[in-house]
Amino acid sequence: MAQSHAASGELINLQPLGEALAQARTTALIKAAQLELIRVVLHAGKHLRWHSAPGEITVLCTDGQIELSTPTAVHRMSPGQLVHLRAGVEHALLAVVDAAALVTICLCKPDPQADQAEQAEHAEQRPGAQPGPQTLSPG
Repeated sequence: MAQSHAASGELINLQPLGEALAQARTTALIKAAQLELIRVVLHAGKHLRWHSAPGEITVLCTDGQIELSTPTAVHRMSPGQLVHLRAGVEHALLAVVDAAALVTICLCKPDPQADQAEQAEHAEQRPGAQPGPQTLSPG
């Protein structure tokens, strides 16, 4: 049976899954020409291997706790915390406990000039930054 996706203008319930999390599965909520929205469900100890997306993404933890790893950082995320990644950034997810996250993928063509400017801006903000993964704690 084909999965139906939300249509433009359709209301989508994004409340935390709560007790339903134990039986929940990953679901594509929106699949449009320039945008995808996926509720990723991972049970404790399960992971999504290293991969990248063709467009910019956001990952919003809605339930449980997940670790989002990139080549330069590891973010332990709790409900309400969000991470943005540029197109092509390698990342992996690990469920510390049963968890769910909303993943938004922009499928628009990337702007190489904007990406270069953003990278330069981040380099200026982190003078002397050490390469390699680091654990970031919620502040």
